[in-house]
Amino acid sequence: MTKLVYFAWVRERIGKAAEEIALPSSVVTVADLLNHLKTMGEEYETALQFPDVIRVAIDQEHVEHDEPIGNAREIGIFPPMTGG
Repeated sequence: MTKLVYFAWVRERIGKAAEEIALPSSVVTVADLLNHLKTMGEEYETALQFPDVIRVAIDQEHVEHDEPIGNAREIGIFPPMTGG
């Protein structure tokens, strides 16, 4: 099981702050994960409809979408950072 933690408007659109899911063997990279999550329901599809703007952290370290997930314990999914 992998713990997914959602932040800001991603959390609001999905409707939960976190969950633990079993990832299928076809989910190897962050991009694979985002594509898989979009199949889990309308709320996920809405939250992740623009995957290029979604930021991801594996075990609290920011990574690119081509990064392998490996044996990640926690994956954070959040929108781009804004502010001044």
